[in-house]
Amino acid sequence: MQPTATVLVYSDNASTREQVRLATGRRPATDVPEVEFVECATLPAVLKELGHGGIDVCVLDGEAVPAGGMGVCRQIKDEIFQCPPVLLLMGRPQDAWLATWSRAEAAVTLPVEPVEFAGALAALLRTRLAVEA
Repeated sequence: MQPTATVLVYSDNASTREQVRLATGRRPATDVPEVEFVECATLPAVLKELGHGGIDVCVLDGEAVPAGGMGVCRQIKDEIFQCPPVLLLMGRPQDAWLATWSRAEAAVTLPVEPVEFAGALAALLRTRLAVEA
C-alpha cells in the first residue's frame, strides 16, 4: 500500500473544505492509505494542481461560486489526461442527474455526512489505487 493518497478538495467555502477534512480524518477506511489534502478555492488553482499530477481523487463542491463543481468536473474530464476520479458534493439529492451529466464517479449531498462521505471517498481510492497497481 502506498504511504499516502492525495485528495484535492475544491470549494470556495472554507467551511465546506473543513467538513471534508473532518469527515475523512486521517484515512477514510482501514484498507486505504492515509490522506493528504490539497485545498483549492478557485478553478485556476484546481487546474494548476491537476497539471502537476499526483492527485488520487478530487472532491468538488457543486455549490462553489463562480465555477460550480459540476461544470469543473465535466471540464477536467475533457481536459486532464487520466483524470482522477471525482466525488461531487451536491446541494440537493435531486441534483443526482447533474452529477451523472458531469461524469463524476460518485456524489454525496451537503452538508457532509461523515459516514456516507468516508465510504464514498474510500471506494474511489480503492478503485484508483487498484488501477495504478
